Amino acid sequence: MTFPRRTLGTLLVAAVLAGSATNPAAAATTPALPPLDPARLSAAIAGLPNGEVSGALVQIRGRAGAWSGTSGIAELGGTEPPRLDGRFRVGSITKTFTAVVTLQLAAERRLDLERPVQHYLPGLLPADYPPIPVRTLLNWTSGINGLGVNSKDPGWFRDHRYDHFEPGSQLDLGKPLAFPPGTAQRYGNADYILAGLLIEKVTGNRWADEVTRRIIRPLHLTGTSVPGEDPRILGPHAHGYEVTADGWLDVTEANPSLQWSAASIISTAADLDRLMVALFRGRLLPKKQLNEMFTVPNVKIFGTDQPAVYSAGLTRFHIGELTVWAKSGDRPGYNNGIGATRDLSRRLVYSVNTLQMGGAEQPKAAQNIIMAALT
Repeated sequence: MTFPRRTLGTLLVAAVLAGSATNPAAAATTPALPPLDPARLSAAIAGLPNGEVSGALVQIRGRAGAWSGTSGIAELGGTEPPRLDGRFRVGSITKTFTAVVTLQLAAERRLDLERPVQHYLPGLLPADYPPIPVRTLLNWTSGINGLGVNSKDPGWFRDHRYDHFEPGSQLDLGKPLAFPPGTAQRYGNADYILAGLLIEKVTGNRWADEVTRRIIRPLHLTGTSVPGEDPRILGPHAHGYEVTADGWLDVTEANPSLQWSAASIISTAADLDRLMVALFRGRLLPKKQLNEMFTVPNVKIFGTDQPAVYSAGLTRFHIGELTVWAKSGDRPGYNNGIGATRDLSRRLVYSVNTLQMGGAEQPKAAQNIIMAALT
C-alpha cells in the first residue's frame, strides 16, 4: 500500500495538484487564502444522510475566516444532527499525538533519533534486521511490516470487533523489512506501533499515560481520551453505521487495542484545533524537534516514482502555491481530517460518519469539505 486509504490529501493530490508546482519553498510563506464561502461550505455537507454518509461536522478557524456546521443525523431513528462538540474516533490522527510524545523524549535526551530502535528495545526485532533509526519510524521510512489485518473489512470487523491485541502483536516480524531503512516511504500503522513500544520502554509508563500527561492534560483537551480496551465512545457522539443487506449495522463500539498507538484516540473538533495551534506555535516541542514535524524525507513512496509526502506525524500537500500540513484518520463509521497552513491562518477539522467501511474511495462529502475549505 503506497497511500493510506481515505487520506486527507487524496482528492487534492488527484484533482488539484495535477500539473501544479509542488515547490517545497511554498511552505515558508502563506499566500493569500480564498475567502470562506458559507454557501459552498453548507452545500458541501447538504443532503445527508445519503448512500455514503449519515452525518458530518466541520469546523474552520483562523484569521482568514471561521465557519462551523453539521448535517445529517447523529443516530438512526433520530432527527438531530451530529453535535459540533461531539466526540469521534480520530483514527490515524492518533499518530500525530504519538509523534509529539516521541519527539518530546528526544528533546529531553531520553531518545536519540539517530540511534537504532534495537538499542532501546533489545531482542524485540530479528537479529538479521539492519539498524532501524528511531527517526525512520516517525516518517514511515523504517520498512517495518504490519500484521496485515484488514480491520476495515466488514466481515473481519463483525467477527473481531471486540478482540484484544497486545501491544506489539500488530507487527509481522517474521518478514524481512520491505526496504532498507531510510530509503523509501510507506504509510502504515506498524511504524507507530513500534514507536508506542519505544515510548513505553523509555519512560516505564503506558503509552496512554504519557499521551495523557504530556498532551491531553496540559492542553485541557477535555473531549479527548485514550480508550485502551473500552469499546465505547463516552460522552456525546454521532454513531457510526455500516450498510448491510439487513439494514444499518451500528459499528460505533469496537475494542481499539488493535490500533493502539497508531489509531485509537477519541477526540473532538475543538480539541484537535487546539492541538494544531499548540503544536504549530511550538508550545509542545522545541524548535529542533518541531522541525521534524515539517520535514519530509527526500525519498520516494515505496513502489512508485512519487516523492514522499509524510513528515513526522503529518502530511504535506500543495494547492498551487499554498502548502497545507494535515493528517487524516478513519475507523469504521468515521472518516476525519485535520489540516492547517503553517501560520495557522486557516485550520480545518472535519468528521463524517461513513456507511461503507470497506469503500476504496474517500467519501464525497469529505472531498467536498476539503475543496470548499481550501480552494
